[in-house]
Amino acid sequence: MLSRTDLRSALPSSAELRTTLPRAEVDVDQVLHRVRPIVEDVRARGVAAALDYTEQFDGVRPASVRVPAAELTTALAELDPAVRAALEESIARARRVHGDQRRTDVTTQVVPGGTVTERWVPVGRVGLYVPGGLAVYPSSVVMNVVPAQAAGVESLVVCSPAQADFGGRPHPTILAAAALLGVDEVWALGGAQAVALLAHGGTDTDGAALDPVDMITGPGNIYVTAAKRLLRGLIGIDSEAGPTEIAILADAGADPVHVAADLISQAEHDPLAASVLVTDSVELADAVDDELARQVKATKHSERVTTALTGPQSGTVLVSTVEDGLRVVDAYAAEHLEIQTANARELAARVRNAGAVFVGAYAPVSLGDYCAGSNHVLPTGGCARHSSGLSVQTFLRGIHVVDYTEDALREVAGHVVALANAEDLPAHGQAVTARFRDLS
Repeated sequence: MLSRTDLRSALPSSAELRTTLPRAEVDVDQVLHRVRPIVEDVRARGVAAALDYTEQFDGVRPASVRVPAAELTTALAELDPAVRAALEESIARARRVHGDQRRTDVTTQVVPGGTVTERWVPVGRVGLYVPGGLAVYPSSVVMNVVPAQAAGVESLVVCSPAQADFGGRPHPTILAAAALLGVDEVWALGGAQAVALLAHGGTDTDGAALDPVDMITGPGNIYVTAAKRLLRGLIGIDSEAGPTEIAILADAGADPVHVAADLISQAEHDPLAASVLVTDSVELADAVDDELARQVKATKHSERVTTALTGPQSGTVLVSTVEDGLRVVDAYAAEHLEIQTANARELAARVRNAGAVFVGAYAPVSLGDYCAGSNHVLPTGGCARHSSGLSVQTFLRGIHVVDYTEDALREVAGHVVALANAEDLPAHGQAVTARFRDLS
């Protein structure tokens, strides 16, 4: 089922690997021309435009953008007790991990009388986007809300697509998860129009203000990503999310049943999802193919899974050694990287590029999706080479506070003047010497 790339004879350079390895091709630029008019229309007409597009794309027109608080309470009361218990455990574990990420202010005395303090200040208002589409993602409510709350963000709005099956409201499980987390503001909007309204704000159908946000986080489809790109600057964004992906580095000792199940678990997200196996064992690759043929037939979303596994974004990469495999997965920079080898923990410590690393046979990606305590909003498309997943830090801004006395400024005045003159910006130096008559 998986195509094969054989790198056993010679391992390409890092640059060559980036173009050799399987990868989903998603060109956001191709949809910008379709998204830009939507964004501009929402900026000009506000809620009316956003609801027009919701009716056009989602087949339903909500009575209001903001979901009444009573509906959140009802959704939580009617939530399946098993799902509620699972969400409560997920929230507790996520809060435990993200609570340890909070930064503290640090003051450095540069010289006597001169200090620089780095203050960590949370973003004021954040829009947390939770996708709809092929699945329901209450776990994404948890993953967005928990770090924002831990960072101290004072105003949160969860935004999720209106569902025709639920009277123009987001899925009840999404509403229940928001209520469970103490979030009382939920908007029934999805797509580019949701991103635009979050960025510009507006007036709801009942006359209530829908305040704009300072930042938008959370994954979405290519149209959501395009809108985030267009509005970046007016608002902050976490990343431009692409299709989900898993890479598994495995040796001959890995269990092909586990490996196949984990590849399938990511493939069921989306037909564009990427599932990549990197191994030095042809026998394991063959066994995984056999398992895939068996397990895919039995899985609920077999058609979607088959499309993803047989697409150009998925495949098996054969390498000569596990060490070569480590180089391959570092070049791939997977959103999710599983290591199922004899020395998994040691190899995991050497990984440089991955959104999250899952060590050994008993840490599957699906654990991280729900209940590991880690965050599942992670960089895709190779962006793990330079970007991190969602965390408390995402919602904090570092502000330097400079506090110098007269004597401390006098001491360094000559250096400021010298550097200002070297840059042909003499007024910079004069801004210092103007404070001292003997230096003017």
